Amino acid sequence: MKAIKAKTTKGIPVGARVIACDNSGAKIVRIFTVKGYKSVKRRLSSAGVGDLVMGSVKEGRPDIRKQVVHAIVVRQKKEYRRPNGQRVKFEDNAVVILKDDKGNPRGTTIKGPIAKEVVERWSGIGKIASVVV
Repeated sequence: MKAIKAKTTKGIPVGARVIACDNSGAKIVRIFTVKGYKSVKRRLSSAGVGDLVMGSVKEGRPDIRKQVVHAIVVRQKKEYRRPNGQRVKFEDNAVVILKDDKGNPRGTTIKGPIAKEVVERWSGIGKIASVVV
């Protein structure tokens, strides 16, 4: 996992239900922790674009439901700022499900656009992405 250049605002708190935008079989994932999050004591952790999260699958195929999965946040509604001054925001919050915590995606296609910061940090997701914004 590499660092990203953009100052991403953390817009997805722990407990949020987000859409899985790949064809792994999961539909809705509930985030319960953010890996590598450093914070003040008793503050709820939150995730932004490109962050590795752990979640439980709430809706989807019966074989993947109720499983704990690793995922990468690829879109967020809360706008964030890029170094060139642009502000970027998406229509929804979305994640991509991983096989392991190394960044290998479980699905083979991604529906919708993903952020450029995700491709910089996780090259495996960039290989199956159709649109990078």
